[in-house]
Amino acid sequence: MGLLDGKKALIFGVANERSIAWGIAKALKKEGAEIAFTYAAENLESRVRPLAASCGSKIVLPCDATNDGEMDALFATLKREWGGLDILLHSIAFAKKEELKGEFLNTSRDGFRLAMDVSVYSLVALSQRACPLMEGRNGSIITITYLGSERVIPNYNVMGVGKAALEASVKYLAGGLGLKKIRVNAISAGPIKTLAAMGITGFKEILDSVEKKAPLRRNITLEDIGGSAVYLASDLSSGMTGAIIYVDSGFNIMGV
Repeated sequence: MGLLDGKKALIFGVANERSIAWGIAKALKKEGAEIAFTYAAENLESRVRPLAASCGSKIVLPCDATNDGEMDALFATLKREWGGLDILLHSIAFAKKEELKGEFLNTSRDGFRLAMDVSVYSLVALSQRACPLMEGRNGSIITITYLGSERVIPNYNVMGVGKAALEASVKYLAGGLGLKKIRVNAISAGPIKTLAAMGITGFKEILDSVEKKAPLRRNITLEDIGGSAVYLASDLSSGMTGAIIYVDSGFNIMGV
């Protein structure tokens, strides 16, 4: 018996086998969840489908979380195929590469708007559509954030501001959806070598700093994040909502 037997989970954010979303999907599957995958663009489909097949997933659909029509179509399919939804994983973030270097002062209006739309509003938009399928099922919505939301991380810039807005959105969503018995939480993951992270200037130095200063003296793994996601997705965390859980080898507690 798995902790998530009979649960249905929708995954956003898989780009390849190094993605945080993939690590979480594997962990949810191991505990018995049935998984549906999405891919944000055609060039990602060939990467996502083999991974989905390895999980026995029968639902693999396109969904650009900035496109209302694609989101509507996806959730209509889920309603038809599954009837309901128990777990939504939002692991979506994007900023233009030029915004992830230099000074935050130089952030462009278009770059700011794009980062907020993709990285923050997408959680709200997906939650709107997931809510009707989750009501009465003790649903769990999980998103991924980072310490750059509360501390200045070199070159993280507009993504740090975006993660701060994302964490505020988690709390406001949790405050409203609690009446529908839907929980909303975030995992603040330490730096890990994902496709997105490698676009941040100086990312290797961030990894080195965590390894030297974190209480556990190591960087985290996809398995670390996956285990925490299972907890948030399962009834073990039935009394928790609006929380930010740090999975970063304890780096967040250190002053210097």
